[in-house]
Amino acid sequence: MTESDLLAFLDREGIAYTLHRHPPLHTVEESRELRGDLPGAHCKNMFLKSKAGEMVLVTCEEGRSIRIRDLEKRIGLRKLSFAKPDLLLDRLGVTPGAVTPLAILNDTEGTVRVVLDEQMMRAEVLNCHPLHNEATVAISTADLARIFDLSGHAAELVDFDELERAAVEAPGK
Repeated sequence: MTESDLLAFLDREGIAYTLHRHPPLHTVEESRELRGDLPGAHCKNMFLKSKAGEMVLVTCEEGRSIRIRDLEKRIGLRKLSFAKPDLLLDRLGVTPGAVTPLAILNDTEGTVRVVLDEQMMRAEVLNCHPLHNEATVAISTADLARIFDLSGHAAELVDFDELERAAVEAPGK
């Protein structure tokens, strides 16, 4: 799926969005510097793979500080690590630096598990990439949940406040 395909999908499904163009962004820090006062929550995304081959797309608020080992325990997987770029491109159709919850639309086989920051999903608007890192799409979190439903993915909400507390309470582990 390209950005044009994505926007056509959103239009076809009656999903409102605002598109903001900008120079390529590769990190949360770059995003913070260039976005100005763009309203809404801003996400960071991780595409992870377990040693057993299970794939997980994790989307949380950009400022979250968690340990992957705590996330593993919470979602019942072992030995998660960042997936290789070729697997990311094959499964979600995006490259590193452009990972987005909207890429789940490219997982037509339903092989990727979706984990979302429960607190982030309480925001009215979420800002994320439209399958590349040269723009940002602002979309309601209710519509994002609808996109997961339309794609056949059951998004799992995780209490990231709890994961952050665990990281703070045991920083040396």
